[in-house]
Amino acid sequence: MKQRAHGQLRRSQVITTYGPGALIDLPHDSAIVSGLDTWPPVSMLDEIAEPRLARKLQVITDVTEARLYAPPAASTAPGAKPTGIGASRFPEWFVVQDTGAAGTHVRSRRLVHRKALDDKRRFEGRQVVATRFVRACPRGHVDDLDWRGFVHGSDGGCPPHRPLWLDEHGTAGDLTDLVVRCECGKARRLSDASMLELNPLGHCHGARPWLGRNMNEECHLPSRLLIRTASNAYFPQVVSVLSLPEQGTAVANVVRELWDELLIVEQPAELAFVKKKPKVADALAQYDDDEVLNAIREVKLGDTGSNKSVKETELEALLAAPEGYGEDVPANPDFHARRLPDRAWRESDRVNGVADVTQLHRLREVLALAGFTRFEAVTPDIHGEYDSDVERAAIAGEPSWF
Repeated sequence: MKQRAHGQLRRSQVITTYGPGALIDLPHDSAIVSGLDTWPPVSMLDEIAEPRLARKLQVITDVTEARLYAPPAASTAPGAKPTGIGASRFPEWFVVQDTGAAGTHVRSRRLVHRKALDDKRRFEGRQVVATRFVRACPRGHVDDLDWRGFVHGSDGGCPPHRPLWLDEHGTAGDLTDLVVRCECGKARRLSDASMLELNPLGHCHGARPWLGRNMNEECHLPSRLLIRTASNAYFPQVVSVLSLPEQGTAVANVVRELWDELLIVEQPAELAFVKKKPKVADALAQYDDDEVLNAIREVKLGDTGSNKSVKETELEALLAAPEGYGEDVPANPDFHARRLPDRAWRESDRVNGVADVTQLHRLREVLALAGFTRFEAVTPDIHGEYDSDVERAAIAGEPSWF
């Protein structure tokens, strides 16, 4: 894609709506949002320190030592080099914006491939728009329809230079009113493409255009007709946690403060190497190596190595809020909660079923995109957890960060 801005999104939309693999309409193009491999280098991105979320992603994706980075923000400085995320033109089949007579009350438009367009992205001087229809599968793969194969079936078709047409019978746009027609005389209603039991679109080829042209993976699911602007074209799998004050021993707290340096440490030799840095050596001077290594393992396992879900940990933090009001100065800019004294709210027997009232003055939620599906959404359970064996489309060729 050329290094110029084709459109803008809010940063939050990259996580929840238009992440890698999403189909999107830009002002002058239809595109698919590219994977993380096309993003600016992580040295240009803002890293988000949220160990609990990183550990959660590691469990469900098997990406070890996952890091978190925010989408790049648009620069407002005059003359600044544009930063953004990549997008590739998709689909590659277009409908010519003209009307030809194929019969009474029928609108016929040519179907043409990208290679047939001129330098101005026109066909014989006429404007084109991307076709609304593509094929996909629940694993996230998506590809152009084989329009010729759909019309001619398994009989081998006709010479590839014969024009294809999309005939519209009526104005409702229903699939039963749309007919794909070859100049050789063969035609087929587009509604046939939705009959999954007939496998009219063939088997999925595992195409992943958001990762690149040659990034197909093995897939034997039947292809399904997908309207690229439909709501079932993209279901993001978003993982979230609340930023909570970390609890633990003194050495564990020091380890968290030095986490960027200690993240790679597994063995005593690796710890000795990292401690060659004066900052690390001074901070760990009062602890022996065994204490430090145990603290590192605890942090990687989730503080205590317990099997508590993220939501259970968050609930415990809320219930542990000290008594007070909102006027005290928050010690943590991301999390500030106070349990109201009974005298401030318990005025009658009507609230006898309520144990406590906690006011949340500051609360920060961090969300990360783990992957996505199409057609069928995979939802987390009541604890906000995804099963580790859930099949999701990857947002990078070899994900190492989210």
